[in-house]
This record gives sequence, structure tokens and C-alpha cells, in this order.
Amino acid sequence: MAHTDTGGTHCGKPTAIRALRREVPSVVALLAAEDDFAAMRRYASFGFDDHTRYLRRMEGLLRALASQGVHTTVALFDPVAYEEYCAHTRLDPDTPVSRSRYTAEVASTGATVVYEGQPIDQLLPRLITVAEERATWEYASAVLARAGGCGCCGGCGDGTGRAAFDRATAALSAVLDAAGPGLHHLVCSVPAHGTPLAAAVHATAREGRQPTLAEPGALVFRTVLACGIATGSPCGMVLRTSLPGAPDTVRGWALRDGWPRPLSEAEVFTAYCTDAQTGEPIPPEHGVEYRAGLPLPRPEDEEE
Repeated sequence: MAHTDTGGTHCGKPTAIRALRREVPSVVALLAAEDDFAAMRRYASFGFDDHTRYLRRMEGLLRALASQGVHTTVALFDPVAYEEYCAHTRLDPDTPVSRSRYTAEVASTGATVVYEGQPIDQLLPRLITVAEERATWEYASAVLARAGGCGCCGGCGDGTGRAAFDRATAALSAVLDAAGPGLHHLVCSVPAHGTPLAAAVHATAREGRQPTLAEPGALVFRTVLACGIATGSPCGMVLRTSLPGAPDTVRGWALRDGWPRPLSEAEVFTAYCTDAQTGEPIPPEHGVEYRAGLPLPRPEDEEE
């Protein structure tokens, strides 16, 4: 006999509660690194003892949520930040409720990735990259704020950071305009107050069209470059361009007087074929051509 209340019907049809469940988004926080997983094992309420098995079960959870039509975002679970959060909010860290509250906090303030059915082995690297980009952007924004005015809104300080951010935006556009059509991968590195900052942006440029930039990488790139401009720190940029049927080309620039100066072919080769950590030479990559950086018109020259 059919059930007639608002909860739905029997015979395998979804109930109203199940239907509503699809309207409620979910957040899952993952322990990506084995060290982080090991740190959580000190809590008795954390019922996992093998990192690989844990990841597979979390992948099963994500697939189950997706099969129900639930929109799910994934964040990184940081045991150190979790402990600090519990201490600040006076929560017992050894409870599932506390972990759930921390997960909700991370989802609202931290880096997340939308789960779209990708395997866990693809999801984790993307999640780590997004988290690193956000951390870099936050630190670089703080550097700009101390320089005088944040790089994002220009509503504080004396505007030094805002001016540097605008100049970094112009420099990025100038590099891509000079590079022309192709798939571009541009990397910027700046030692800001003793902390090495690095950012990368991917761009696609077609003949007669404006380049398409991948966000949020472009924002992070402009902010890091702005740090070099605002602080006068040594800054380098390397551009790798790919075109069908042609070898990849690598070009480079160094920041001088607040604007990218093109490197010579020899300087580009040395910069690209040297280990940044050890200073040891790296064998040149097969099928890659190292070329001098292209001259970039300064904004003030164009204004004149």
C-alpha cells in the first residue's frame, strides 16, 4: 500500500528527504600527505590506520555523493591548523564534530576544488596546487600591503602596492603580446623578504585575439611580480611557448628599474639549465630552443 505523507513513497522511489539532500552541498577535507595522516592518528576518534586505504575510502565517499547529485567541494585538512583552530575555539580536537566544524571553516576561507568525478590520484595534485597558489597569493598580498597599499583594491596605504600591481599587469600583457600565438607557460620568481615566491600562469594566444589566461594563476602571478616591483627585489621571468609542428621555445627577463629587461640567449640558457636550489647545471631539454627575451615597451614610453 502506498504511503501518502510528504516523506514520499515506498517501492524504491526517492523520499522528500533524499530529494532535499541533493539541494545541500557537501564539503570533504582530505589528508593528502602521509605525514599529515600520521599526525591525526594520535586522536582515538580518528578511525583510520592506513593512508592508502583512507584515500580509497574517501574516493568512494566522493563517488557516492556525486552519484546522488550532490555538489561537493574538496579541501586540504591541515593537522597543525586544525590543532590551532581547536585551541582558539576551545573545541576538543578528538571528536568528529570538531573535525566537521574545522572542515566547514576551511571550505569558507581556504582553497577548494570542485569534485567532478576525477580519480583521487588526479584530484590530490590539483588540490595541493590550488592550496599553494592561495598561500603564495596571501603572502604576496601581505608584502604589497606593507609596501603601501594592497595589490588588489588600492584602498589602503599610499598606493605603492596598487601602482606596482598595475605595472605587473602591464608587464604580463606586454610579455604575452610580444610572444605572439601559442600555448604559453610563464613562471615568475621573487625573493620577498627572504622568502622565495614563485607563481606560474598558463595562457593561450591565437592570431588576432587577446590571450586567454588561466585564473587564479594569473592573479597570483601579477601579485608576485608586483612584490618584486614594489620592493625592488631581484625578479626573474621565464616563458615557454609551444606551437604545433615546432620545437618549444624558452625566453627570459630580469626585473630592472621596475620593468622586465630581456635576457640574452646565453643568460636564458644558464637560467633554465641551472638547479635553483643547488646551483648545479641541468642538462638542456631535448627539442627546446633557448632564445633571448624580447624587448618590452615600457608604459611611460607608450604614453609619451
